[in-house]
Amino acid sequence: MSVLLKRTIIRSDNGTFAETEDEIAVEKRLRVSVNGKEVLSLYCTPLMVRELVVGMFMSEGIINGGWCAERMSIEYADDVLVDIPAEGEASTEGAVITSGCIGGITFPKRLSLEKIEDDFTLNAKDLKELFRKFQNAEELYKKTGCMHSAALSDGANIICLAEDIGRHNAVDKVIGYAIIEQIPFAGKIMLASGRLSSEIVSKCAKWGIPMVASRTSATSLALTLAEQSGVTVVGFIRADRFNVYTHSQRIV
Repeated sequence: MSVLLKRTIIRSDNGTFAETEDEIAVEKRLRVSVNGKEVLSLYCTPLMVRELVVGMFMSEGIINGGWCAERMSIEYADDVLVDIPAEGEASTEGAVITSGCIGGITFPKRLSLEKIEDDFTLNAKDLKELFRKFQNAEELYKKTGCMHSAALSDGANIICLAEDIGRHNAVDKVIGYAIIEQIPFAGKIMLASGRLSSEIVSKCAKWGIPMVASRTSATSLALTLAEQSGVTVVGFIRADRFNVYTHSQRIV
């Protein structure tokens, strides 16, 4: 399914108006069912859908029982329809709408934070170079200007990058990719384009990702959770500066 469409627009430039063609990000409703029963829906970019569902459902513990991502069916129609055959039942008790601009979903009551003991470190110069690579790889953002991005890195290379209209979705896609490909989260850094909310820090903490970095800032609750769980939070990565909010020993 295409994630971009072309639209004729009127562009104003220095007081003149001209008709031109622009690329627009496709937004689709994703409806997820378990054993044929719909359990939740959200809006997303219809790309890396399997990874998005795996990342979200595994992070939030929505299915109480065994299930296999390879058996998941995906149908691209007016909505994107996903059905997951599972041994257990799905529960969305305690679901809340996140601070995401398109209304993501999280289940905070299910999160049990354990202190991350990971000796992963990153040189400040390498962090800035890594983030430059990350921003250069945001192809859909460059074309549309309305995408969020997330990536998983070992500190030197970008292992996986995902883009979506929702910043939580982008993070879930990256987590889902790592789960499917059996990539360990220890010794990794999550890169993000948007603000670091409590939901995003919680996802990193759950999977033992020791560091998360963004070009914007973090919320107060995100920093509280990061302090408790041992996650290093870095924000405002711009040119030659950045802020380290928690567990600064990992930046050398």
